Amino acid sequence: MGLSNRQIGRSCGLPHSTVGDVLRRVSAAGLRWPLAEDVEDAELEAMLFPRRPESGGRPLPDFAKLHVELRRPGVTLQLLWSEYKQMQEEGYQYSRFCELYRAWTKKVDYCLRGEHRAGEKLFVDYAGATMPIVDAETGEVREASIFVAALGASSYTYAEATWTQQLPDWIASHIRALEYLGGVPEILVPDNLRSGVSFACRYEPGLNRTYEECASFYGAAVIPARVRKPRDKAKVENAVLLVERWILAALRNHTFFSLAELNAKIRELLERLNHRPFKRVNATRAELFERLDKPALRPLPVGRYGYAEWHKVRVGRDYHILLDEHAYSVPYQLVGKEVEVRSTSSTVEVLHRGNRVASHARSHAEGKATTLPEHRPKSHREYLEWTPTRLLSWAQGIGPHTHRVADHLLTSKPHPEQGFRSCLGLRKLAKQFTSARLEKACRRGLAIGSPTYTSLRSILKNGLEGQPLPSRQARTPSPPVPNHHNIRGSGYYQGKEHDTYVIRTDNGETLCHETEWHGPGNGRATPTSGCRRTRF
Repeated sequence: MGLSNRQIGRSCGLPHSTVGDVLRRVSAAGLRWPLAEDVEDAELEAMLFPRRPESGGRPLPDFAKLHVELRRPGVTLQLLWSEYKQMQEEGYQYSRFCELYRAWTKKVDYCLRGEHRAGEKLFVDYAGATMPIVDAETGEVREASIFVAALGASSYTYAEATWTQQLPDWIASHIRALEYLGGVPEILVPDNLRSGVSFACRYEPGLNRTYEECASFYGAAVIPARVRKPRDKAKVENAVLLVERWILAALRNHTFFSLAELNAKIRELLERLNHRPFKRVNATRAELFERLDKPALRPLPVGRYGYAEWHKVRVGRDYHILLDEHAYSVPYQLVGKEVEVRSTSSTVEVLHRGNRVASHARSHAEGKATTLPEHRPKSHREYLEWTPTRLLSWAQGIGPHTHRVADHLLTSKPHPEQGFRSCLGLRKLAKQFTSARLEKACRRGLAIGSPTYTSLRSILKNGLEGQPLPSRQARTPSPPVPNHHNIRGSGYYQGKEHDTYVIRTDNGETLCHETEWHGPGNGRATPTSGCRRTRF
């Protein structure tokens, strides 16, 4: 436009010297106006302001390798620089070496400063240090873990001692921490502790089912920190450091004999910690909590979360699952399938594909079973529903002869179970051949003296129940048995007949009387030598 450098400077708000410098750079780069449409700002800046090469052209160290080596224990920048100088004698001196490394780390290791909204996040973790507790009776020393939680906006801190870091203590500590705060945050941020996270993943971590259920009960979400990324939970990392310094270190010379005694002392020192003023902020954690976090926290539910454990089990062939050596029934259609079991101190729930299929009262009787009738197949239910009384009632409904047969079967067998099964056989015959035919068959079976399941089935199978019964009057009377000592009567086989003999010597002197019983297996006695036997 034909303007001078001063006029251009006044128009752009720049010194005229800067305008002259830019025009010289344009001329040196061989640029003409208008510029090509595909020229980007970054490309134009590179042409006008090219980077100067490092002075002296000294070789640069491999900063990425140095960064990895510094993570190893005992490795320092001084050691790495000395190794660098041994390989590159013309390399940079130590001060410049450190400056270049720090400049490189600023480009590759950016740190996002977290801005925490009030009532948004509660960070939880366990301290690395533990506290010893002495058993007053045995003198045994047991180490207690220290649970720590801190809010994001106010850094308000909670701490307590627990025996373990297992799931029951983990859940119980969360419940007491929320009750200490008097409200519920939007998000819980734990470490990747096994009690809280089943498998770690940056995008979709797998949470422990009980932990997830507990958070859902209180209306909070769980977003675990990334693995080996302590900055994701810097609030609780700093809180752990403060708890170790201002609470655990202060109690180092105390001897505790119970967990409750230790927690009472921790609660006392915790109040002091939350009321300590910040160095850079003219307030305390307790004041910021009252001002920021507390009004933003969600209210606690009416009741406490009931601790529940989840298990995956496979249904056995007897349509039961086993939990703590006690069996619980499920619908028989789920035999062989995997189900989820939710157990509390009072109930046991079984779920399949997200639907509850069974619910039982919790039992701790080992080796026993809790079974609901509706879970059994129809055939099993029918079998168990038939008691001896009901079988006799059923037989009476068919007819008196069937009732007599059923009663005979139940009372004549060596074991009641045998008679019970025989009566169930009668029910099968009634279904197969009709009740009227069974009644006639039972009448015939009683008449011939064979009221058994096998005999009745043969009668029905051959159609004999309709034939006339044998008449006792039509029978030909048996002729009388002649009275002869060679004919053995029924008494002989019952061992009731006998002969009496007198044993005498050859001189006629009576020695004794001898009785010989008749019957199978009873042999005739042989007289003593020199004696004779006379039968009366």
